[in-house]
Amino acid sequence: MATITAKTIRETTNKALGISPEDAKISKTYLTVAFSALLLGGFLGLLQGLNRAGLLEMPSWLNYYQVLTAHGVLLILVLTAFFIIGYFYAGMSHTLGGLLPKVRKIVWTGFASKMIGIVLVVIPILMNEASVMYTFYPPMAAHPMFYFGLVFVALGIWLACVGCFINVANWRKNHKGQHVPIFAYFATGVFVLLFFALIPVAIEVFMIIPWVLGWVDGINVMVSRTLFWAFGHTLVNIWYLSATSAWYVVVPKIIGGRRWSDTLTRVVIIALVVMNITGGFHHQIIDPGIDEGIKYMHVFMSLVIGFPSLMTAYAMFAVFERTARMKGGKGLLGWYKKLPWGDVRFLAPFIAMVAFIPAGAGGIVQSTNQLDQVVHNTMWIVGHFHLTLGMSVVMTFFGITYWLVPFISGRVLTPQMNKLGIIQTIIWTIGMTLMAGAMHWVGLLGSPRRTSYSTYFDNATALSWDPYLFFLAIGGTLLIIGVILQVYAVFNMMFFAPKGETEFPLAEEEEGAAKTPYWTERWGLWIVVMLIVVSMAYVIPLTEFIVNAPPGSPPLKTW
Repeated sequence: MATITAKTIRETTNKALGISPEDAKISKTYLTVAFSALLLGGFLGLLQGLNRAGLLEMPSWLNYYQVLTAHGVLLILVLTAFFIIGYFYAGMSHTLGGLLPKVRKIVWTGFASKMIGIVLVVIPILMNEASVMYTFYPPMAAHPMFYFGLVFVALGIWLACVGCFINVANWRKNHKGQHVPIFAYFATGVFVLLFFALIPVAIEVFMIIPWVLGWVDGINVMVSRTLFWAFGHTLVNIWYLSATSAWYVVVPKIIGGRRWSDTLTRVVIIALVVMNITGGFHHQIIDPGIDEGIKYMHVFMSLVIGFPSLMTAYAMFAVFERTARMKGGKGLLGWYKKLPWGDVRFLAPFIAMVAFIPAGAGGIVQSTNQLDQVVHNTMWIVGHFHLTLGMSVVMTFFGITYWLVPFISGRVLTPQMNKLGIIQTIIWTIGMTLMAGAMHWVGLLGSPRRTSYSTYFDNATALSWDPYLFFLAIGGTLLIIGVILQVYAVFNMMFFAPKGETEFPLAEEEEGAAKTPYWTERWGLWIVVMLIVVSMAYVIPLTEFIVNAPPGSPPLKTW
């Protein structure tokens, strides 16, 4: 009886909490920017795909590498960062009793900083003065304005991290001895990773700025690449951890079940935070100048991330089976029929989870030296990236919008919009499967990445790629239809759907669950462990790169 009463009180409190108009405005604004970036970035992606398939010739005033750079910046930096902040701040407001007034000011200041940064980044791209792609590798050099913009973007994201830390610390101060609500715990893990991942790339940008301004003659290319991937590798797993938060906490509630072990969930978060930043060198596995032992350590750390992923897979499918059987599901596989396949809030993240199986397997391929030698500079890598981000992460984000946007807007998800979401999910799944599959296959045949279409003087090998590139173009065309439907759904639910109450779906723990140990709350300890692991992985190679540095390269413009 006591358990039922406690649960009833908790549910009543959560419903009453909802989200304040001031906090909802923050999330709505961030999500508006995120999906505006998706729309623009999606059209640029279509141009890329059609050009790469040899079906579209770029006009004289727009080149492939401009489009490639803008597509990457809009979808990899803008869409993901703005969505993650809007999503987690809505959840923190709901589970922590609202955002503090000073936190609202901090996150709005961060928003302004990011918007200024985006403008400064986009202007030189439009001027064809920054066609350096998302990775902006030296010795290719963009206009200085591009790098100043990146500084403002990083500063804005840092402010969002600080706002999270302040709000969580305030909650803990007022609830001594209690566990931080699981959703806010996920937010803490994500923002800890974001905060520390931005440090190396910020150092890189501050190395580049004097170089592009002509104040120094050369730049250490190995140091700059290493600093970038210390950030880039972690960013991928920040997206994954954000998607995982919905898998663990939201999806069980949507299917009418309870979430798996609270202790396991928090251990997965801690493991991903501690092991994530180390692993960047597996993106540089064929780079010269890096000791094999160091590369091996990074590959090992990259593969170790597979263990919390396997724990997640076990936990999620155990929840699915247990919930379905509770609803009358029978047989070895027949219980699947009891899952709510007609609910887009479940279907989209479920497909995203399934897609992570081949996406993760592809990551293992790229972490293996001999196999990576075959695929590293081919379209395989682009296919892997789209399978990971475009399916596992972005489809989870899409599924989240169908309850998050009505929640922050005081509206409801209608059956018609749910049906549209199902159609969008199917179109997106087919489109991404075709495109990513074609990219993987044509990569195995040797088609290079980061290049516009070429037959290489009608070389027979290059001509053999064309049928696969045609499937890439078909997939890209389906994806832009999916983008348009998704953006329409988001803005319809934000401004035009019927008014009403929508729940922020947070699953309860299982009945009689074991008590979560309090050491999971020792974030100071886990951050120290993370920094020790990072030091083991980076101090020696970076010292070698600096002490034995070559003369350095002047800025180059290759486009």
